[in-house]
Amino acid sequence: MPATDPADVFAQAPGSGDTKLFVQLVVMMLLEFAVFGSWFATVGLVLATHGLATIIGTAFTLAAVAAIVSPMVLGAVADRFLSSQKALGLAHLLGGAVMLFLPAVVSAGADGLVLCLVFLYMLFFQPTLGLANAIAFRHLGANQKRFPYIRVFGTVGWVVAGFTVGWIGLSSSVNLFYFTAAVSFALGLYSFTLPNTPPPAKGARFTLGDLVGSKAFRLLRDRNYAVLMVCALLTSISLGVYNTYASPYLGALGFSNVAGTLALGQAAEVAFIVTVPFVLKHIGMKWALFAGMCMWAVRFTLFIQAAHSGHGIAITAIVLQGICNDFFLVLAAMYVGQVAPVELTAQAQGMLILVVSGFGQCIGSYASGRIYDATVAVHTHSAPGDWSAVWSLPIGSAFLAALIWVLLFRQPRKQEATPLNA
Repeated sequence: MPATDPADVFAQAPGSGDTKLFVQLVVMMLLEFAVFGSWFATVGLVLATHGLATIIGTAFTLAAVAAIVSPMVLGAVADRFLSSQKALGLAHLLGGAVMLFLPAVVSAGADGLVLCLVFLYMLFFQPTLGLANAIAFRHLGANQKRFPYIRVFGTVGWVVAGFTVGWIGLSSSVNLFYFTAAVSFALGLYSFTLPNTPPPAKGARFTLGDLVGSKAFRLLRDRNYAVLMVCALLTSISLGVYNTYASPYLGALGFSNVAGTLALGQAAEVAFIVTVPFVLKHIGMKWALFAGMCMWAVRFTLFIQAAHSGHGIAITAIVLQGICNDFFLVLAAMYVGQVAPVELTAQAQGMLILVVSGFGQCIGSYASGRIYDATVAVHTHSAPGDWSAVWSLPIGSAFLAALIWVLLFRQPRKQEATPLNA
């Protein structure tokens, strides 16, 4: 992929129509991740604060199960029957309604009902990540190089939401869920103003296989695509552990504004995203993704060291999010967007979300939950040093992903990936 000057992103779109589209996609991505970042980063701390620490791992596991169940189904629906922007809007409106019930239920300590509501909410939310990507790629057309500059505003949305939550003191408060509901409603309504994104496979015969995105699975016949999915699975185990226990760990380290501190990671993403075209030009897709996978192992090694070296090391680990996410999640979405046929755009992006936010995070959340219960929760007054076993799991999975990637992925001769046949 050729290098792109950030200023060129705007210079390439002199027409008012192109500028309007770019702004619409930017606002969509900003709100999408503001919804996610407003609660997901510190919900573990909220649960721990209200006497529900033992269900943190289960809650994140259920969130991942929802990512397995729902994205491919909604992706198939969006591909055939429902405009993508309408599917996005309906999902966020329904999700916001579910969020309104969580404050009272968490305050009451009703752990079973909390888990049910978290699962229900994530059934609505998880597909929207793939839908947002699909909408962006569909309307960018040949201007795929603009995607990083649209996706970076998703990171900005997460940062703004995180700093806002921390600033108004909601990091460990049940009122956090009301904040998320408000943002979710805003995005739900805004989605209906997005450019029409009609079903690309409208009129095609619908089969039961479409419910599980079977056609998108055919893309796995391509060696590089299959290797990407395997490595995405392993790397997202690390992501699952981080999402589940980063906020309780920072609380154990003595951080007061946990939401604001975690938002530094997303702020670093903003800084690193502009380097993506430059890095792709000089080292290519293979080595850029390799760097992202390796950084996951490095950041958890620093987390272990932070138990003995203080807050500075922990903040460094958080800031590495810039490389971990930009050179893994963003590049993976770009690669899928380049190689997936247009009629499978939503399902292909849904598959990536299925692997990353579904199976990978499910394994990471469940396994780390069992380790946490056995090594941290058993201590009446646990110390940061008790967390070493929890962080060893993501170090191992990230290292294995990097090893498989460097050995099996074949760097295309051209930086641009060639679209695959369905």
